[in-house]
Amino acid sequence: MSSQNQAQDFSQRLLSLDALRGFDMFWIIGGDWIFAGLCAASKNPVTAFISIQLDHVEWEGFHFWDLIMPLFLFIVGAAMPFSFSKRLERGESKKKLYLHIAGRTLILFVLGIIAQGNLLKFDLSQLHLYCNTLQAIAAGYLIASIIMLNFNIKWQIGMTSGLLLLFWALMAFVPVPGYGAGVLTPEGNLAIYLDKLILGPFQDKTVYTWILSSLTFGCTVMLGVMGGLLLRSKKSQWARVAWLSAAGAGCLVLGWIWGYVFPIIKHLWTSSFVLFSGGICLLLVALFYMVVDVLGWRKWAFVFRVIGMNSIAVYMATRLFDFRLIGNVFVGGLLKWIGSWQGFLQGLAGFAVIWLVFYWMYRKRTFIKI
Repeated sequence: MSSQNQAQDFSQRLLSLDALRGFDMFWIIGGDWIFAGLCAASKNPVTAFISIQLDHVEWEGFHFWDLIMPLFLFIVGAAMPFSFSKRLERGESKKKLYLHIAGRTLILFVLGIIAQGNLLKFDLSQLHLYCNTLQAIAAGYLIASIIMLNFNIKWQIGMTSGLLLLFWALMAFVPVPGYGAGVLTPEGNLAIYLDKLILGPFQDKTVYTWILSSLTFGCTVMLGVMGGLLLRSKKSQWARVAWLSAAGAGCLVLGWIWGYVFPIIKHLWTSSFVLFSGGICLLLVALFYMVVDVLGWRKWAFVFRVIGMNSIAVYMATRLFDFRLIGNVFVGGLLKWIGSWQGFLQGLAGFAVIWLVFYWMYRKRTFIKI
């Protein structure tokens, strides 16, 4: 792409999506360090509540930290109507677009093996083939791309609903050897059984599920696609905010109700979890769009946009390097003087190092895209 086209694309970006993506990345690459340090240093009911929310639920239920991964998938979907239409408007054929989709899916999958699957250890006994957020994005992106490029919005809603129902039916009615049907315990559910059966020694030995859950990864990305279609619609700005808010509230309620029959379990990426987390994602899109793009309050979002526009690069950098060690070069001498605030300062310094690296890339208009 020419520098002129890059500049045009940069100026036409939906700022709220970049800010929301950056908000999500903030928690992935350093926000947890900062707030965990704050909670350790200042013990009171508020920090106790924050500390609980910064950890996953053990099995059933939902904490704030359970939102981070689905929000990442959701935003990938929200950007797809913009990126796909841009490519098609430039005259790219569907064949070329499918080749791009296939290449991006493969690259994301391999990056996931590098980030969490121990690929760079070159030790087969430690290799995990399918175990990372980027691989969930790859699977969800591939499924959502096929649906989006071949069906209109009514069919997209119908197929997404169908996949949610299919996942529920498989989990509810297909018997697992030694456990039976409808078992949703960590070791007795169909999804973990298939992962262990298919991946064998390359399964990551956790109770997170991936192969069958790819169906619902696709649904999370599709909810993002629908949010993106609303953002691209010809409705007025405030009408878009209202539709996004209504859709978010509807998904949230449906997911909560369905959770009484098919529990909200992030480890399995259950259908109720997709709707509940997707509802929150839609509400966040509505909020960020209203504040950043409709009301024009943009300055506060700059810190998030810097990392949001290089999200994959930021994610991989923090999976390969511990930036807190680099931050200690600058603040290590202070740690002995601040007592219980050490973790907070280390987290803040580590995040500052990451942010400044990507701020430099932002200034240079260097955005690593897949």
